[in-house]
Amino acid sequence: MSSVQTRVVGEDDGDQRLDRWLRKQIPTLTQIRIEKMCRKGEIRVNGGRVKPATRVEAGQSVRIPPLSAEDHQPAPMVARSGVTRSDSEMIQAAVLWKDEHIIALNKPSGLASQGGSGQGDRHVDGLTEALMFGYKDRPKLVHRLDKDTSGILLLARTDRVARGLSEALRHRNVRKIYWAAVAGVPHPRAGSIKFGLVKAPGRGRGGEAEKMICVHPREVETTEGAKRAHTDYAVMTTLGSRAAWLALVPITGRTHQLRAHIAEIGHPIIGDGKYGGSGQENLGDGWGALAGSEIGRKLHLHARTLIVEHPVTKAMLTLTAPLSEHMQKTWDFVGWDVTHAPVDPFNMPE
Repeated sequence: MSSVQTRVVGEDDGDQRLDRWLRKQIPTLTQIRIEKMCRKGEIRVNGGRVKPATRVEAGQSVRIPPLSAEDHQPAPMVARSGVTRSDSEMIQAAVLWKDEHIIALNKPSGLASQGGSGQGDRHVDGLTEALMFGYKDRPKLVHRLDKDTSGILLLARTDRVARGLSEALRHRNVRKIYWAAVAGVPHPRAGSIKFGLVKAPGRGRGGEAEKMICVHPREVETTEGAKRAHTDYAVMTTLGSRAAWLALVPITGRTHQLRAHIAEIGHPIIGDGKYGGSGQENLGDGWGALAGSEIGRKLHLHARTLIVEHPVTKAMLTLTAPLSEHMQKTWDFVGWDVTHAPVDPFNMPE
């Protein structure tokens, strides 16, 4: 067992996630171990409790608790070279666009972005060895999508590009447009949702702590742990009053924001068992989010379009991800045509 360590974030290591910084400092530390130490308050930055996703800045002091001999054991070689041929082919087929700086994936539904509690061993971050394409380093995730959400996911080939993209994402200099199929039809057909979000208490078998609860905007300041959140939505088309195809833009980037917000106004995303899609019934009109048959068994949320300035070339990139297989089947079944949708329905020319 080692003693407590205090390490200072270097000038070249600032503006990155704490978990990534720690894995550079101590490569043998696993993501699960880092998350556990953060939950217990054993890792602290400038004396304060932090989360794995907390961004560290140059000059900050990071307290690292005593580490066991196991923490210093290198991961088995299988972790470095254990990407199967089928997984390599799958993740390479998901590449939408790449250059010497950035890779854009169309992440499949059901594949986690990163490892962690309950995510298992198979995730995008663990498959990046198959995305090196002749470069010496694995590409790095710069943001995440929920496991069951499909669509555009960005990776950076270098730390410098990762910092540039992360800064753009943090300062909202990125346009993200999601598509969803929801129960019923929201009224009005376009609007903003500004409920705050707070994590549900408890850690039961139902995953209560992984669920977000909406808080009225006027109660955010007085609700412990609540954060302001803002989502814009627009109805693209409908299936009578039973279901609607929505475009969604997260103005803020909170956990489960789109899923919690759209469920709060009575129109849960089809297939979303966590936020109102576990049964046929729904408080709004139309289908329950389960929708029946095969349609309601998978989450119908897709990161469709991402517009961002390239951090190196400064060119504007507009990246579009085809619908996941299960969502395309739903669109075909109900007669919705993806070619009828504008790239950005919130920024249409007059």
